[in-house]
Amino acid sequence: MSTHPVVAAVTDRLAARSRGARAAYLAALAAQRRPARRRAQLACGNLAHGFAACGAEDKARLAGEQTPNLGIVTAYNDMLSAHQPFATYPDQIKDVALALGATAQVAGGVPAMCDGVTQGQPGMELSLLSRDLIALSTCVALSHDMFDGALYLGVCDKIVPGLLIGALAYGHLPGVFVPAGPMPSGSTNDEKAAVRKRYAEGKASRQELLASEAAAYHAPGTCTFYGTANSNQLLMECLGLHVPGGTFVNPGTPLRAALTADAVATALRLVAEGGPGVGEIIDERAIINSVVGLLASGGSTNHALHLVAIAAAAGLRLEWEDMDALSAVVPLLMRVYPNGSSDINHFTAAGGPGTLIGALLDAGLLHEGVQTIAGPGLRRYAVEAKLDATGQVERIAAPESSLAPSVLRGPAAPFRPDGGMRRVVGPLGQAIFKSSAVAEDRLSITAPARVFDSQEALAAAFAAGALTGDLIAVVRFQGPRANGMPELHGLTPALSVLQDRGQRVALVTDGRMSGASGKVPAAIHLSPEGALGGGIAKLQDGDLLHLDAHSGRLDVLVPAAEWEARPLARPPAPARGYGRPLFGPMRAQALPAERGGGVLPDVPADPLPSPAVDGDPR
Repeated sequence: MSTHPVVAAVTDRLAARSRGARAAYLAALAAQRRPARRRAQLACGNLAHGFAACGAEDKARLAGEQTPNLGIVTAYNDMLSAHQPFATYPDQIKDVALALGATAQVAGGVPAMCDGVTQGQPGMELSLLSRDLIALSTCVALSHDMFDGALYLGVCDKIVPGLLIGALAYGHLPGVFVPAGPMPSGSTNDEKAAVRKRYAEGKASRQELLASEAAAYHAPGTCTFYGTANSNQLLMECLGLHVPGGTFVNPGTPLRAALTADAVATALRLVAEGGPGVGEIIDERAIINSVVGLLASGGSTNHALHLVAIAAAAGLRLEWEDMDALSAVVPLLMRVYPNGSSDINHFTAAGGPGTLIGALLDAGLLHEGVQTIAGPGLRRYAVEAKLDATGQVERIAAPESSLAPSVLRGPAAPFRPDGGMRRVVGPLGQAIFKSSAVAEDRLSITAPARVFDSQEALAAAFAAGALTGDLIAVVRFQGPRANGMPELHGLTPALSVLQDRGQRVALVTDGRMSGASGKVPAAIHLSPEGALGGGIAKLQDGDLLHLDAHSGRLDVLVPAAEWEARPLARPPAPARGYGRPLFGPMRAQALPAERGGGVLPDVPADPLPSPAVDGDPR
């Protein structure tokens, strides 16, 4: 199947826009390569420090400078359910490496915070910036130059993007990303959402709410809804950085352990063969594949930030307009909560990533001829992983069509003909609209604004019964420069209650709503943000707003002269406590949301003209 013309044109546009920066990145990788084992370049005193704590057998191998040595960068902690299984991985990895004639060492750990714990709490203001801290920590871990390849242990929200950005800084090294898998299914997502809404209305007690949440989040592993964490995992398959077919295997199973061993063997094979490194795998075709996978699955809007930052780390300048152009032609093929009632385990049973990737390849929506850690060609990922009779991983072709059409479909009969994410533009700037979970009759709304400077103020207005009639809730001063751009998912139950009462409602914010945003239409990540003088800081209660995902517009229906003369509201003073002052220098340097919202260096656009996108209806 030939590549879809819009996919091909957007890829060409990305490559042209990034030509200079990508060439500079690849030149930097070439300069970092060494012909021998990395540690052979170290002075004897440096090397002795590097293996001083090792056992005799590992010490002898490391001193000999012949056998490969893998660095383990781990995001383990035992508070975060998705990362708790990583506790045993280093010992298993070392044992497998030893059996294969190599060594492995824990190079370092990176912070791993749980957005599920910090949601609506002060700690959430550190969340987005933690991605860049994780990237920097990854670089520190690998800075010892002891390692010929690396294994990156991470699953959740900012952690995998941060690990990948750090891995791309060491993109000359072969690297394999190692997941831990989702927890088994608990209570249904519909049951959980219903209790949340009843609690927001004061009709359920805290004890009832906690019991419902504990029945949903109940075991080691990733949360089973399709938020940022599981979007990360699917995208790692689309990028070719996981071993094929094993992403959504539950923790603590024999297959999970076998897949981890396979990841070690894969990393050692890449070292022996001389690559490719992570930075060679992540090219413009791989980045476009990740965007297509995100759109087809209705994945997390957080990746409108993360994929831009990941691309920049590889010398590529991805734009929201690229995502928007792809969304026009990539159909929505998954219905997993919050886009449906099923969970990620149901998706796996329906065919999982293998069936999804195979269908997208067959439709010409993915670039097949990319490099992956498994070898050339993304078709290697249209598989399922199983255990053979000897307990080793074998891979079989994934089902060509879904085994559960209510969860997963093919491009011939999609849930929607377009992707799950749109870009809206207008006098306020540009924003992201996640359309995949929103009913068709809710994709356009014209209503007066109700303006708030914090999510707490909106919650208080809801509790007081002050949110009546049709309205567009505006929550501003939530961008990267203002307070680190926290997720505002805590607003979803209240706004859903208003919508269920028959009101037409929407949200406009320069903050985030994540992969857990639900059925309420929302224009999020609005840029420029209010703290930098964006138009959202001019809005007042009663201003008529028009939000339309069909036309890609977000308009302010205020007379032009009045709008121009209106002053900007001042943002609140930065909050203190919870470590927020220490992140002040990072907030002060944060890039706009459309450039990733972090602090790591951006990629300038090449001055070459961007070609038109043939076939793009917009």
